Amino acid sequence: MRSKRQMTYTTSANDIERKWYVVDAEGQTLGRLASKIVLYLTGKTKPIYSPNLDCGDFIVVINCEKIRVTGKKLDDKIYYRYSGFMGGLKRTTLRDLLKNHPDRALRFAIHGMMQKQALGHQTIKKLKIYAGSEHPHEAQKPEPLTV
Repeated sequence: MRSKRQMTYTTSANDIERKWYVVDAEGQTLGRLASKIVLYLTGKTKPIYSPNLDCGDFIVVINCEKIRVTGKKLDDKIYYRYSGFMGGLKRTTLRDLLKNHPDRALRFAIHGMMQKQALGHQTIKKLKIYAGSEHPHEAQKPEPLTV
């Protein structure tokens, strides 16, 4: 008598179907929105999720200039960048970053939650962030995503 074996399912690159979602960031809290977006970018909301494959969807974020920040983070949160030269350490507060480049604040928050390896770098390329309500991805027919 032959025994029946249970075969293990392994996700392959051919099984992955990517969708396009549009997220309206108006009135959303920065960190909470970023953590929900990371779930969709990495594909952890799908039943075929595999940690070694990029299973995620494309995310288009609009109105990121109207994002909300709680507490005293506008003045207390500081972003640093270093040019590599002496005296080249630059400091930018969250208030200045939201005023000059509102898309970067959300991108930095999401990037900090992603994997720090090649798969994370590949995954974050599927994130499109726009300050206003217009975006050039209407041809992809993105579905609205409520987070």
